Parts: sequence; structure tokens; C-alpha cells
Amino acid sequence: MSDTTSIDSANAPAGSGLEEARQLDLAVGGQAVIEGVMMRSPTAIATAVRNPEGRIIIRKKPFHGVVARHKWLNIPVLRGGVHLIETMGLGIDALMFSADQAVSEDRVEDKKTSFKDQLWMWGTVVVAFALSMGLFFYLPLMVTEWLGVEGSFLFNAVDGVIRVILFVLYLWAISLMKDMARVFEYHGAEHKSIHAFENGRSLDAAGARPFTTLHPRCGTSFLFFVMIISILVFVFLGKPHTVPDRLLRLCFVPLIGGLAYEAIKLSGKFSGAWWLKPAIQPGLWLQKITTSEPDDEQLEVAMAALRAVLTPEAEGFKTRVYYDLPEDEGAGEDDSSAQPVSESGGDA
Repeated sequence: MSDTTSIDSANAPAGSGLEEARQLDLAVGGQAVIEGVMMRSPTAIATAVRNPEGRIIIRKKPFHGVVARHKWLNIPVLRGGVHLIETMGLGIDALMFSADQAVSEDRVEDKKTSFKDQLWMWGTVVVAFALSMGLFFYLPLMVTEWLGVEGSFLFNAVDGVIRVILFVLYLWAISLMKDMARVFEYHGAEHKSIHAFENGRSLDAAGARPFTTLHPRCGTSFLFFVMIISILVFVFLGKPHTVPDRLLRLCFVPLIGGLAYEAIKLSGKFSGAWWLKPAIQPGLWLQKITTSEPDDEQLEVAMAALRAVLTPEAEGFKTRVYYDLPEDEGAGEDDSSAQPVSESGGDA
């Protein structure tokens, strides 16, 4: 699951060696991966993974978002669709890296993904997307029709309720899987780390430990907004009577995603507003399924990724992979003293 969290530099902890980065109004987001966490800022992406030896390996890459490079795309709703596609690609890349590192006891260089691997990876995404559309959009329609519900508003309301129920059951089912339970713990570590930074705490396990695993700008909350907004959008399409009528709804998925993106940004900006809490709370309840309390070792991994992504770099720095060294080995929060594994040129 991923987040987009606005960081107020006024809340940044002092004396950490990251003062230059904290003078900026950073937008920091994250995602749990296999045995690790990926963090992203407007200029860099850092993925930290704990390998079987127990060491934390970090890959830091330069990053320049599509919307940042093409200002004309920074239009409400439109930017949401662009951001989601970009986030999906970055998330898959981070998952591939974490999968390599989590099973290797040796230093693994950041290998360039082959065309065959990329084709397989995106093919998997397409299949997963098709299955999710069938489960969360087409199946609810069929069930609602089978129930004999009439009337545009009532039909779409029942269809939406069934969709939400299926979504919650799906999240609950995958939470029972051992591997996913582990990922959900890292998801909680990611949230705690960002909370610690927002509240000016130290960027270590102790600083993150007291905070909640829930965050208003979580990807789980985004998906809940998708479910709710889809009901409102589909009401205007009426009750579908034919297969083309049903398939037409898929054309509105980008619009729904864009509106949900704007809703999640609004909920993060005004998360403390009483009038917005009823809209935010259901997403937080769902996060009780997709996040779990992490241990200190998982918090250390999340914080290693956060420190790395916040460390200022020269323009055009190269992608590199390195070990995160504990402070007693000479490495503080600035990753310049970390032990390098590999370095390569090119953008993220």
C-alpha cells in the first residue's frame, strides 16, 4: 500500500544532518515491499530491505515525477490518473528489487531488469487489473441484477454496498496469508515513520514507536474513496441493461481514480477538520486490516528508507545500492558514510 504525505518542514527534527532537506516542503510517500519499505520524495526514491543476514540494504535512485516535468498535466483529476499509473510502475520496480534482496545473503547489485522480465511484470499487472475489475466492478453488477433491484439510485447504491463488502472480505482474506501479514507489518512501520517525521521525532525506531499505524493518506483509504465515489459516478449512468452498458462503466474508472486522488489529498490537508472526519474514518478502520504493529527491526528498515530519501543529493546523482550502517559503525543519518554495494548511472 502506498501513501502521499505532505511534510511540514517546521515540524522537522533538528540536529540530524538533514537540515538542507528539511528547509523544503517535502511530499514524502511510501509503500511496504517484501521485507522492507520504499520511500519517495520529489527528487529521490529509496527502498530499504532487510536481507537474510539481518543487514539493511538500500537502493537510492533519482526521481523526477511526470507531473513535475510536464506542468500542463498538473490539472485536478487528470493528475490523479497520471500519478496512479506512475506510482504503480514505481511500486512494481521496488517490489522486484526487494524480492531479489530478501532472498540473497550476498551483496546483490542493482541489476537492470531485462525486457522479458519487464514484459512478464506488466503482463501480471494487466491480468491482476482485469481480475480486480471483474471482482469489484462486474460481479457486483451481476449480483445486484440477480437480486432484482430496480431504480437507478437504488440499483447503484446496492451495487456499491456489495462492492465494498467484497473489498473488505478480500482484504481480510489476504491478511490471513503469512507473507501478506508480514508486508502489512512493514506497512505499519512505514506509517509510523512518516508520523514521526511529521511530529519532529528522531528518525529511528524509538522516534516512531509511539505513533499509530494508521494514516489518512494511505492507499487503503484511497481505495475506499474509489468505492464510494464510484457509486456517485455510476448513479449518473443509470441502471445498465446490456453488456455494452456494463462495459461502459469501465471507461469511467480513470475519472473515479482521479476524483479519489483529489479526495485523499483533501483528507490529508484537512485531516483534523471535524466536518471531514466522517469521510476519513472508514478508511482508517480498513487500515486496521492492512496495517499491523511492527517490531523495532521493521521500524529500523522503514527509518533507513526515510533517512535515505531525505538526505540531499547533488543534481543528477547516480543510482546506488549500499548497506545502512548502524551509528556505532560510524554511520549517522547521512548515508554518505554507508558502505557502498554498487553504483550505476541513469535516472529512476
